[in-house]
Amino acid sequence: MIQLRLLPVLGILLSLLSLTLGQVAQEVLTENAKRSNESLLWGPYRPNLYFGVRPRIPKSLMTGLLWAKVDSFQGVQNNFRHTCEQHEGMVGYGWDEYDVRLGGRQTIHDAGNTVDITTEFVKIPGGEHGGSWGVRIKGTPREDAPPRFISTVMFYAGMEGLGRLEVRNAPDEQGIEGTVVMDGESGELGIFTLEVTTGPETNQHPPPTHKSFLMKPLDLSIVTSLQVKDDTLWQAKSHIFAQMKDEIDKLLKQYGEDNAPPPWSIFTTPNNVGSGNLHVVQKVFEGPFEFDVIYSSASAETKVTSEDLSLAIERAAEGFGDRFERLLAPKAPFNKKKYQAFAKSIFSNLIGGIGYFYGDSVVDRSYAPAYEEENEGFWEETAEARARPDDVKLEGPSELFTSIPSRPFFPRGFLWDEGFHLIPVADWDMDLTLEIVRSWFNLMDDDGWIGREQILGAEARSKVPQEFQIQYPHYANPPTLFLVFESLIDKIHSKSDTKSKQPTKATDPFELIRSVHLENPEVAIKYLRELYPLLRRHYFWFRKTQWGDIKSYDRDAFSTKEGYRWRGRTVRHILTSGLDDYPRAQPPHPGELHTDLISWMGMMTRSMRRIAEIIGEGDDAKEFAGYEEAIVKNIDDLHWDKEHKTYCDATIDDYEESVHVCHKGYVSIFPFLTGLLPPDSPRLKHVLDLISDPEELWSDYGIRSLSLKDKFYNTDENYWRSPVWMNMNYLIVKSLLDIATQPGPHKSQATKIYTSLRKNLVNNVLEQWEKTGFAWEQYNPETGEGQRTQHFTGWTSLVVKIMTMPDLSGGDGGIKHGEL
Repeated sequence: MIQLRLLPVLGILLSLLSLTLGQVAQEVLTENAKRSNESLLWGPYRPNLYFGVRPRIPKSLMTGLLWAKVDSFQGVQNNFRHTCEQHEGMVGYGWDEYDVRLGGRQTIHDAGNTVDITTEFVKIPGGEHGGSWGVRIKGTPREDAPPRFISTVMFYAGMEGLGRLEVRNAPDEQGIEGTVVMDGESGELGIFTLEVTTGPETNQHPPPTHKSFLMKPLDLSIVTSLQVKDDTLWQAKSHIFAQMKDEIDKLLKQYGEDNAPPPWSIFTTPNNVGSGNLHVVQKVFEGPFEFDVIYSSASAETKVTSEDLSLAIERAAEGFGDRFERLLAPKAPFNKKKYQAFAKSIFSNLIGGIGYFYGDSVVDRSYAPAYEEENEGFWEETAEARARPDDVKLEGPSELFTSIPSRPFFPRGFLWDEGFHLIPVADWDMDLTLEIVRSWFNLMDDDGWIGREQILGAEARSKVPQEFQIQYPHYANPPTLFLVFESLIDKIHSKSDTKSKQPTKATDPFELIRSVHLENPEVAIKYLRELYPLLRRHYFWFRKTQWGDIKSYDRDAFSTKEGYRWRGRTVRHILTSGLDDYPRAQPPHPGELHTDLISWMGMMTRSMRRIAEIIGEGDDAKEFAGYEEAIVKNIDDLHWDKEHKTYCDATIDDYEESVHVCHKGYVSIFPFLTGLLPPDSPRLKHVLDLISDPEELWSDYGIRSLSLKDKFYNTDENYWRSPVWMNMNYLIVKSLLDIATQPGPHKSQATKIYTSLRKNLVNNVLEQWEKTGFAWEQYNPETGEGQRTQHFTGWTSLVVKIMTMPDLSGGDGGIKHGEL
């Protein structure tokens, strides 16, 4: 009887055992993908704006925020803030705390308008359409604000494409009293409401001092409804200004210039509630202010209230703090309060800069076979080909989920930047990281090309000069996304080697989603296996289009195939390399070989070999291992210069001989940066000496991009000809750490350099952040000052990763003054 009773149980067990690992992985992946997509659906995914929420859905709901000080008639039009701009009177802005799944707090220090604006955005899970969300908008006059501080704030919402969005409140020529409610519906979002509240009773409004107040009292909300073309909805500010101009003309005509209403009444839009696809809610305040914008999905169990929003804001702050302390807390000597606040803000701005982009792109495929660039003078042929505007086509539309380098200056996707961006993000949320990686690889064409700069749609193009909008399908970019795959594989191995897990805080409801690929290696393997055909296609596209000529010039090397050359070169630039104006051979020659590119190919090949191994593609793994060995050997054979004791580019001289072109700097140490020099390499000592020599690359603020001794140091554009760049310095620090933590003859030297460089980098970025309110694109090697692009919270955020690295000083503090 007992055996008979066991039969059903055994049947169940056998059924369970029949599930393959792949089936289990698919179930986990499917469920995780659904929950992850819901938690990532909404966000401030218009990072080019100071604040703008949209979903990761093409042609859907789009919102934004504008504000200005309106206490006088002088310069009001220039006071209106909307899109992030450099040097617009800000003394700092960005996310103090932000998590892409929970939300966070942003502070905007608008010195020009003498106000600090706070936006507290949070998500509220529930329902079938990505849940609900809300934002609390606050304004606090700064210390230098006028005694009577009057401001105007506008929140707009528009519906692109198919869908409905209308104001529920009855039209009123005087304005709307109480909460403004918009009802909306679309196929992807279902039914929803969007509410703009009046805020607390402490809000004050300008009292009536003019006859115009009888028709337009400013303690009510002004609501304007417009019907605009879909493809111009992103130009909301222009549409609003057009309405405002009409209203100004109307008021001046009615009352005359000698009896004009005060500026806070003049600079308003008309009360015009009606049908349309763009609705603007304007409020005028005197003194500090606060109000909420609440989006409630009808599929959620309950409607969101301001009280719910307050609780969600508290939970988001607590969840972010707990997670940051567990995963990204700075280590000694940076385990102090000021470094922690700095690290939280810099990292929050990195992931707060994640955006969703959709639209067409400008591509010129007319001379794609020209990737050979095999004739001398090829750059002139390229320039001539570029001059044919009829060959340029709009392709797409495409969509991209990505972080960005800089909200005011580079609010779009950059291929080689993104790999660096995702290095700290991978520590925070691996699922988010892999979602972004997949989004990038989904852009690939049939040949394996991914455009190095993703300028999708008219809004993105509005920030880019026309001559830089065109993408060419034989132009590459450093394959830094493969650094992410190496990180994933390292973390999987680390998990399997670690017996105990860190405790998970109850304040993070998305812990399982974030770490599903790490906690379930079969899920990570399935992800890699699904992406593998694209990775392989991209890899062989590189080999096909960026190959360098070894055979024609009788170069002596281990392999006749493993040499590489960036396409897209001009006399002054190799923009495709990322190191735009770094000195190269002159004039350009089709026989050039580039040290940085072969090093990137070595890293990429190593990554492909490791991916092939982990997903069980044994034959491919052997093939990649062969390429990897040949590349490593060819780096020495083709690029090591015995006289200068450094790695150099190669070119062809007037006698058709291969010669080295040596400009000591980042290019010279690329084999080291990409982890291709083992601890016992005979070249390593020379690399370490070059890095640590203050007459060459060392500065008190980081490693210079070009040697102080080079004749091109600090010349011409001086973009990559002296400044300190954080992405390259991160690779240096990481490589130093690898050498310092392995047995080898240079362990002690690497440890000293690592300890000092780590301190110098962190302390200088912090100092400039405290001084200016911003992270910067690059730093001056003589003064440490931040340079070029302001609010560059892309790869400069790698300073957070550097702070989490171990302290190896052992109490001696690293390199002492005068020791270098």
